[in-house]
Amino acid sequence: MRADALAAILGMAAVTLAARLGGLWLTSHLAPSPRVAAGLRHAPGAVLAALLAPALLAGGAAAWLAGAATVLVAARTRSFPLATLAGVAAAWALRVLA
Repeated sequence: MRADALAAILGMAAVTLAARLGGLWLTSHLAPSPRVAAGLRHAPGAVLAALLAPALLAGGAAAWLAGAATVLVAARTRSFPLATLAGVAAAWALRVLA
């Protein structure tokens, strides 16, 4: 590897690490406002919905049925791992059997 390429890679890694560590340090020293705290409590659900919506829209009936199975198991058990397992199993079964 050329020395200038290695220096560029190491420089970018150092800047990325500094930005991440700086953000962690800063957030550990600041108390969020009630509005920010409320937004952060809802962020995981919003991120999950943003990741899953395109897959559901493009996946057809199997994806919709697997999504329904996931929601049903989540509502019944309140267990994220069980709901995830049910959704993956349903998607696999529907795609293999269909």
